[in-house]
Amino acid sequence: MKEDLRVIISGGGTGGHIFPAVSIANALKAAYPNVKILFVGAQGRMEMKRVPEAGYEIKGLPVSGLDRKHILKNIKVIYQALTSRMLAKKIIREFKPMVVVGVGGYASGPTLSAAGAMGIPTLLQEQNSYAGVTNKILAKKADLICVAYDGMGRFFPEDKIIFTGNPVRQELKEVNISRELAVKSFGLDAQRKTVLIIGGSLGAKSINQSVLSQLSLIRQSGVQFIWQTGKYYNSQINAELDKAGKPENLYVCDFIHDMAKAYKAADLVISRAGAGSISELCLLQKPCILVPSPNVAEDHQTKNAMALADKDAAICIRDVEASMSLIPKAIAVVNDPERLVALSKNAAKLARPDAAKDIAEKVYELAEKYCAR
Repeated sequence: MKEDLRVIISGGGTGGHIFPAVSIANALKAAYPNVKILFVGAQGRMEMKRVPEAGYEIKGLPVSGLDRKHILKNIKVIYQALTSRMLAKKIIREFKPMVVVGVGGYASGPTLSAAGAMGIPTLLQEQNSYAGVTNKILAKKADLICVAYDGMGRFFPEDKIIFTGNPVRQELKEVNISRELAVKSFGLDAQRKTVLIIGGSLGAKSINQSVLSQLSLIRQSGVQFIWQTGKYYNSQINAELDKAGKPENLYVCDFIHDMAKAYKAADLVISRAGAGSISELCLLQKPCILVPSPNVAEDHQTKNAMALADKDAAICIRDVEASMSLIPKAIAVVNDPERLVALSKNAAKLARPDAAKDIAEKVYELAEKYCAR
């Protein structure tokens, strides 16, 4: 290809979309140093901050999701969608990409549909085991669809599907610190089994309530816990811990900035079942208990979790059951060496460490075909 590669990557809204997007961009940059990359996100969403922090330019569209509870508010949503599609066309005309990549999130809809209408090749990266409505629509005109789970032919044309796995933050695996030092960095005892509890950057209500309802058991367990409460719940939880008395074997914070260190410290991880989190846990071969969020489209987190649980690569506990059973189960599992080894080995079988690199290669192939027209 004579010209330098030019790629637009669109989507975001959550870390589950942003981390794969940045990983793909990094893989493109590593393989093709002269590549020009532009991100297109949704105004006011997380990507408008996280993408520039990763070193990439981003343009925002005034797009938002449908309001299923207040139908009349969707008049504004439809207007935003039409405006965003026009702006996306303008961005595409000015940047002249050879390929447009969609990773999910509000902005990917108008951006990829505009690109398809303009004859630009598009590649979808579907993180979940259950495809969302937007990606099902975009798949009809997409050139390639990169997936992370088996059986995605029930959503997408089989001849377009490439099994790549989900791109993850490679820096998580590159941490140069021992488990002992990682545990001590949280003020805990390296001789004890350690459970990491994460519910996303904002937090997970049911997981947090599970911890608060089992403080006595935690105190007596002989196991220690690193608990990311999420920023939304942190002040309330600290107030409750002040009243009840915080166990010494419980480290509490609103947000963990160094996840590589936290994963290194953990013998067992409790997490929601977002596709990105699952891919990271498999890459790091971490035994885990997944508590799928019930508040997501098409209940896709339960489907993600069961895809692992069916292969004994994770334990799945329903959200409604978490309050009573999550902490007792975690304590039992983390004290069962054979169970930890089995979960770790089975998770490792599902890892796709070269996902971002494989997707970058497919992007380049599409660009070559586009330039050869």
